[in-house]
Amino acid sequence: METEYYKAADVTAFITENKEQFEKKLLSEAVNVASKIQEILLKGNIDLLKNAGKLSQYVINQKEEELVAFAEIEGIAWAHHSLSLSFKLEWVQAIRRTLWHFLYQFDKLNNANTKREEFFALEKKINDRIDQFLNTFFISFSSYKDELLNTQRQMVEHLSVPIIPISPSVAVLPLIGIMDSYRMRIIEEKVLMDIAKLKVQTLIFDLSGIAEMEMNDIDHFQKVLRGVAMMGAKPIITGLRPELVRTMIHTGIAFEKAAVKGTLQESLKNLLS
Repeated sequence: METEYYKAADVTAFITENKEQFEKKLLSEAVNVASKIQEILLKGNIDLLKNAGKLSQYVINQKEEELVAFAEIEGIAWAHHSLSLSFKLEWVQAIRRTLWHFLYQFDKLNNANTKREEFFALEKKINDRIDQFLNTFFISFSSYKDELLNTQRQMVEHLSVPIIPISPSVAVLPLIGIMDSYRMRIIEEKVLMDIAKLKVQTLIFDLSGIAEMEMNDIDHFQKVLRGVAMMGAKPIITGLRPELVRTMIHTGIAFEKAAVKGTLQESLKNLLS
């Protein structure tokens, strides 16, 4: 049975008057997303059908400013709730196809017989706006994800620089894993801040979990030791591994501002006895 449509004065009103038919057609165009509509609503409080209507109105009426703002909000929402980009892409392309279907039906009902020049002008306007929505959406999505990952990385890095108070004046910083310029900046920031906050007089850097450091990072670490001394605390290094010592020998860099002990246990025994 052929779908019946209510006539309207313009395309915007035509879509509004035939909302039920519009949504039915849209769901048939986005088969994979159709089964996920309720799940997405529950997970991200995102009403796909309502938003499809909103996007369609912005596109038809060429409301560029509102469309861009809407795309930015949508990008953040999808990134925040970790929703699948493949669903979003399928949904927007389904909106594109549904819009063209309704433009055809509107033209047919009104016997408009749109001229070729008018048709191509309309085609460009509509597709350009939908593409603009997608571009803005993906930029917003990506920017939010990048910011989120950066925040999480900073949190992890701060947790990986645990300054552990051993006594009211002595603290230990055990370092493990890979040392790079980013992590050295985290160490510098956290060490200098925590020395002041915890009133540390002696800070032991245990490097037994560090096998390699690049020359630039060794130089940066030496500057951190100087900073510790400038804060009025005594830096001590323990657990230097042979691989790291060889690198220091060949680069000519030495930890001049710090006392060096063989093991953490030895250093603690001397300080706490």
